[in-house]
Amino acid sequence: MGGAILWGVVAASPLIIGAALALLRTWPPRWLGIVLGFGAGALMASIAFELWEEGLDLAGPIPLVIGVAAGALAYFLADRLLDARAAKSKDHGAGAPLALGALLDGIPEQLVLGIGLASGEPVSIALVVAIVVSNLPESIGSAADLLKGGMAKSRVLLLWAGISVICALATVAGFGLASATGDEFRAGASGFAAGALLVMLVDSMVPDAQEKAKQVTGLATVLGFALAAGLSLAS
Repeated sequence: MGGAILWGVVAASPLIIGAALALLRTWPPRWLGIVLGFGAGALMASIAFELWEEGLDLAGPIPLVIGVAAGALAYFLADRLLDARAAKSKDHGAGAPLALGALLDGIPEQLVLGIGLASGEPVSIALVVAIVVSNLPESIGSAADLLKGGMAKSRVLLLWAGISVICALATVAGFGLASATGDEFRAGASGFAAGALLVMLVDSMVPDAQEKAKQVTGLATVLGFALAAGLSLAS
């Protein structure tokens, strides 16, 4: 259990660290777009080489595809609710879709991490670095956009602290649920995270990066993908 708590905190910490970095300085839009593009590429690699590949290896395509569909639908519906709430309060909700994506990705991803730890699987340092590479830009971009949209610094920090704590607790929950779950559940959880991330990338993260960084976005995305893919393969 101690190991699950430790690795849960390690995996979730980039989320709150990224928010803190956004609070410490004002990021120029171009640099923020590059960071978002880099993070988008890293998340694409995470989907391809961790979530999707691991899900297929665990239980084949059926639980994985069901999970992907559920994750995509969950993000889509939750994002629509956020949009409706923002419209009523006359708040554009800048950065909120990225925070939602981090939550819907982090919970199932760290559940799977906890289940793996309970099964005696070793945690690769390369995998931990890959998690940092993908999560840190996501939280920096979201927190910066939330601040630009008028949210108070204390609320931004509290939001990302809450997401970090929930994701860390998901690792502990996965450790405790390991004996009651099978490979199909793990594959479905990986698929859920992948589906939520894919919709978030297409609807929010990539368009936001493109708007801020213009032509540099593609290059930053490829660099993020290459680094995260290399780290995933090394693990």
